[in-house]
Amino acid sequence: MSAADLGVVSVVDAVTADLRTRILSGALASGQPLGEVDTATHYGVARPTVRAAIEALVGAGLLTRGAHKSARVAELGAADAADIYSTRERIEAEVVRELALRRASAPEAERANALLTDMAGEDPLTIVDADMRFHSALVDAVGSPRTSRVYRMLADEVRLCMTRTQSADLLTVADIAHEHDRILGAIADGDADGAAAILRDHLQRARERLVAHLESAV
Repeated sequence: MSAADLGVVSVVDAVTADLRTRILSGALASGQPLGEVDTATHYGVARPTVRAAIEALVGAGLLTRGAHKSARVAELGAADAADIYSTRERIEAEVVRELALRRASAPEAERANALLTDMAGEDPLTIVDADMRFHSALVDAVGSPRTSRVYRMLADEVRLCMTRTQSADLLTVADIAHEHDRILGAIADGDADGAAAILRDHLQRARERLVAHLESAV
């Protein structure tokens, strides 16, 4: 890969990252179209760069695009949120069960939760970043690159759910951090069933509140 190619990749990554932030923050509203020409003008880049960024976000579930149509910001419905949380639960419950059986340490998860504990009053994206770091660190602690890769395929949709939850004040930072501490405690105690149960309750509570919120907004 040439230096020019590397430059293109970095610009694509930068545009992708900024579009991701604008979607998660709500600056780009659900259902809003994202035309290549207008987006290229906004960023002062070539259309192929924007096209690559859009395709990355379509793949991540933050944008949708039909045949021969402009991309649109994905609309998060109640059924979507329920499915995203259920998929997370299937993965994460087995992850914490395995960690508990091994009494494995998860120092990155501990650090992420320590940061989260002090974040009451922060903006939703900052809170979500620490929350996501906690859950990703648990998955990574298993030591399976493929499990981590599969989990990261969900990452942007998970962040979208988390951001909607925080923006609507459906869960407090204190409650989230406390439940994280309980998961870590069960892992440290070698309580596999307990760790999985706490994790499931943690995700189910968030899912139920977000689903109810999205249903009431219809």
